[in-house]
Amino acid sequence: MDQATEIEANDPSGAPLLAARAITKRFGDFVANDRVDLDLARGEIHALLGENGAGKSTLVKILYGLLSPTEGEILWRGKPVVLPSPNAARALGIGMVFQHFSLFDNLTVAENVALALPKTERLDTLPGRIAEISRAYGFSLEPSRPVYSLSAGERQRIEIARCLLQDPKALILDEPTSVLTPQEAERLFETLRRLKAEGRAVLYISHHLEEVQRLCDRATILRLGKVVASCDPGAETARSLAALMVGAQINDVRADEGRQPGKPRLVVDRLSAASPSQHGVSLKNVSLTVRAGEVVGVAGVAGNGQSELFACLSGELIADRPDAIYIDGHAVGDVGVHGRRARRAVFVPEERNGHAAAPDFSLSENVVLTSHGKRGMTRGGFIVADRALAKAAEVVAAFDVRKSGFNPLARTLSGGNLQKFVVGREILAHPGVFVVNQPTWGVDALASAAIRQALLDLSAQGVAVLAISQDLDELFEICDRLVVIHGGRLSAPRETRATTREAIGLLMTGMGEDEHAG
Repeated sequence: MDQATEIEANDPSGAPLLAARAITKRFGDFVANDRVDLDLARGEIHALLGENGAGKSTLVKILYGLLSPTEGEILWRGKPVVLPSPNAARALGIGMVFQHFSLFDNLTVAENVALALPKTERLDTLPGRIAEISRAYGFSLEPSRPVYSLSAGERQRIEIARCLLQDPKALILDEPTSVLTPQEAERLFETLRRLKAEGRAVLYISHHLEEVQRLCDRATILRLGKVVASCDPGAETARSLAALMVGAQINDVRADEGRQPGKPRLVVDRLSAASPSQHGVSLKNVSLTVRAGEVVGVAGVAGNGQSELFACLSGELIADRPDAIYIDGHAVGDVGVHGRRARRAVFVPEERNGHAAAPDFSLSENVVLTSHGKRGMTRGGFIVADRALAKAAEVVAAFDVRKSGFNPLARTLSGGNLQKFVVGREILAHPGVFVVNQPTWGVDALASAAIRQALLDLSAQGVAVLAISQDLDELFEICDRLVVIHGGRLSAPRETRATTREAIGLLMTGMGEDEHAG
């Protein structure tokens, strides 16, 4: 009799379906989980909340068999179990849908599903089973479609479908709505409520606290690896949940009410550009204006041309003609990154480690990466170490960057602190134009608020700010105007206060508006 069958045969009445007892996980001297207790009951959606570095990812990796605990035990239906691998977790009835999709673009839906199933599964009946699961849970999937042609919401349904085909009793979801439109998120919530009604348990990780309030029955909150609170999220506010997560009240993000847009500082005029990536999205006749003293947001589902747009604006991808892009009245479409920086434009790419910062360079060396052309930072091809160290220290102090050591490597910083560092580095360059791709992606609530306030303060100084983001809450909080990118085209701009999340969500799916800017 295998582990799962034996436990099911002796299932004690009333025991949690899945439980963690005094789970501790150490990595050397670092304690990622410190005596964590968690109960996951049948027929509930349970939120696991915490800021970056709180220990959420470590805990769910232990529950899914990707990591072994240093101390403590896991209980399945009241009985201790050992989970040496994800296969062992799946055999018990534990499934997981990760934040980052593990799909092959060139394979079909059915082929991607087959990769996650046991070798004994019959491939000839798989399309029918996928269709059956799709009907049962209310999401549409075409087994023969290649993955590269699917939206982010459709890709997530593949991950959920191949998990449900293994009939899990407990399902772990990590940031499942991070790349979804509001409409796609609502369809996901309907699916999760059906799973709950069937008596399945869902462990739900999200930084969208409003959706946690609406969807989840209970919440366990981690801070610095420890459980600090358990609560009914429906009885809390988003603000109180955030305060529990970070251990402090989070200040409201406020714009200067006296801000008035000035002259155009960044102008994009009928820009078209082929994507350098095989499955990328080419830009088609894109036009956009960002004025002094305003924040313009670009909303969109991932993979609709955001990366190509950022590359064209930063000069990493040269435009089709010089007058396709203007910075402060100067045509720069055929000018590279350094030439645009000379015009006081700065750029913060989406990927922190490897693009915005060199992970194995120190913080002072990373300062030099974007300012080596400035007088005093280098001399005769060599870095002026004192100047670089002073500038790094200035960024750290101004943006409350938490670090270990005097001048650590970039990769030793947490995601939120590294993001504060690269955003701060560009703000202290005193720009006229500021372009940022995913300003607070994967950043905790406290760091998010700090970065968003910094962008608003920058616009109050007359800087033109363009923020490309998948987070609608973020865009509605900081932006004066919004455009939507879909299929490499931009919608006409809308005043943020005159539109709704639902209207923007429809545009993100390609519906709701046929007219495009330009």
